[in-house]
Amino acid sequence: MNDAFVMNAWAKAQGVDKVKVIPDGSGEFTRKMGMLVAKDNLGFGMRSWRYGAVVTDGIVEQWFEEEGFSDNCETDPYGASSPQNILENLKASKAKAA
Repeated sequence: MNDAFVMNAWAKAQGVDKVKVIPDGSGEFTRKMGMLVAKDNLGFGMRSWRYGAVVTDGIVEQWFEEEGFSDNCETDPYGASSPQNILENLKASKAKAA
């Protein structure tokens, strides 16, 4: 849920040019995805729950959501939506297709 300035600066600093970054400063996209949660207990207010998706031509092909989805979750899980996990799943999918 970062704004366009943050997302574009991050992408440029990382040399990202084949991945579309999606700014969401107001949380509108996150809300419509059903992933907006309160994180007031961590001092953040409304934020996006951690998730990742593989999207091709507007179709969600794979979904990676952290466990425990809830407002004011006691923990801040990170693993299922990590880039490493998503990459491993993409490699496995490619190997199955071959």
